[in-house]
Amino acid sequence: MSNGTVHIVGAGLAGLSAAVALVNRGRKVVIHELARHAGGRCRSYFEPALGMTIDNGNHLLLSGNDSALRYLKAIGGRGLLDDPKHAEFAFCDFASGARWTLRPNDGPLPWWIFSNSRRVPGTRAMDYVRLGNLLQAKSGDTVTQRIDSGSTVFARLMQPVLLAALNCEPSEGSAKLAGAIVRETLGRGGRACRPLFAANGLGPALVDPALSYLGKRGAGLRFDHPLRAIEFSDGRVSALQFGDGTVELKGNDEVILAVPAWVARTLVPGIAVPTEYRAICNVHFAIAPPADLPKIMGVVNATTEWLFAFENRLSVTISSADRFNEAEREPLARQVWTEVAKIARLDAELPSWQIVKERRATFAATPGQNALRPKARTRWKNLILAGDWTDTGLPATIEGAIRSGEGAAKLAMSAQF
Repeated sequence: MSNGTVHIVGAGLAGLSAAVALVNRGRKVVIHELARHAGGRCRSYFEPALGMTIDNGNHLLLSGNDSALRYLKAIGGRGLLDDPKHAEFAFCDFASGARWTLRPNDGPLPWWIFSNSRRVPGTRAMDYVRLGNLLQAKSGDTVTQRIDSGSTVFARLMQPVLLAALNCEPSEGSAKLAGAIVRETLGRGGRACRPLFAANGLGPALVDPALSYLGKRGAGLRFDHPLRAIEFSDGRVSALQFGDGTVELKGNDEVILAVPAWVARTLVPGIAVPTEYRAICNVHFAIAPPADLPKIMGVVNATTEWLFAFENRLSVTISSADRFNEAEREPLARQVWTEVAKIARLDAELPSWQIVKERRATFAATPGQNALRPKARTRWKNLILAGDWTDTGLPATIEGAIRSGEGAAKLAMSAQF
C-alpha cells in the first residue's frame, strides 16, 4: 500500500471530496488550487450589485445523492441543508397559468402514478411506465429516441427536468445519462427525490466545512498556486511545475488531477476529454419572495426554467443558455423579471438584479460527448483524473463531481508501487 503524498490539483468539489476521503484513511494530502478560493463552480460569494451573498449557480441536491450525502456527513455539513419530509415539486405553465405539484410517494413502489392529485395533470399511469425505456438506452441513443417528445408528461415534466440535468436539449441529450438520473431518483421512490436546499448558500454547506475539516487533519491547502506543466518519466508523473517552482514527486507519491476538462487536456498528453460545452445563465433579484411561493418551481413555456425562492432573493436558472451568451444584460433581466413577477404574483418594479453567465458550465451531455469522457485511471501509474466530466455514469452534477472524487481516492488508496 502506498503511503506517499497525494497531490490534488483543483479544489472544486471533486478535489475536495477526494481529499476528505483520503485524510479519513490517514493519507497525507496537499491541494493545489489556481484560484484564491475553493469550490470551483459551486461556491458562494458576496455580490455588490445585490448587497448580499449568492451562489455562483443554483445547484440542486437530492436526498438520493448518496456520494454527496456521505461527503456532507464527513465534513459536518449535512445539518446545513433543509430537508423536507416528502418529495414535492411545484410546476407552472407560464403560457396557460396552470399550476401543479408532483408528489411521488416515499417508497420504491410507485403507486403515486395512479393518483390524479400526485401526477402531472393530463397524464396517465402508463405514461410514466413508458419512461422506463430510458433505462434500456444504448450509448448512442438520444432522449427523444427513447421516449415520446409529443406527450404531456414529456412537455410538463421530463423536458424541464432533463434539460436541467443534462444541460442540453433532450432531443440531443444522452438517453443513457437521462436513464441514470431516472434510475437514481424516481426509480428509487420519493425518498430519494427530496430536494435539499442550502439555506445559507452552497459554500457554507459544501466548501467551508470541508476546508476546516481538511485543515484540522493536516492537509496542505495552497491557493493561488497554478499548475503550469506535468513532467512524465518512466510511465509516471515525476514532477509538477507550478508558477513558483517545481515539486519533485517521490516514488510513492500520487497525483489526482481535478481540473476542468479543457485544462486537463493541455496538461496530459493524449487524453480524450469532452470538447463541447453548454452555458448556464442565472438571474438573481434582490427581493423577498412571497411566503406561499415554493422554494423551487419548474416553469414551462417561458425563458425562466427554474425559479428558486431564497430568504431575501428570487433566482432563476436557464440551462443550455448559449443563446444568451452575447445578450444585452438589462433587457434580459427585464424579460425574466416580467415572468418572475407574474409567477410569484408580485406587483413590483424591477428590483436590483445580477446576471451570472457560466459559458462552459458543463460538457454537452450528448451521446458523442459522453463517449469522450475518460476513466479515472490513466496510463501513468500515479496519475488519476477526477471531475464531473470524467466517466462517472452521470451528467455533470454535484453528485457526479463528488462521486468522481470518491472514486479517485479509492484508486489512490489501492495503488501499489
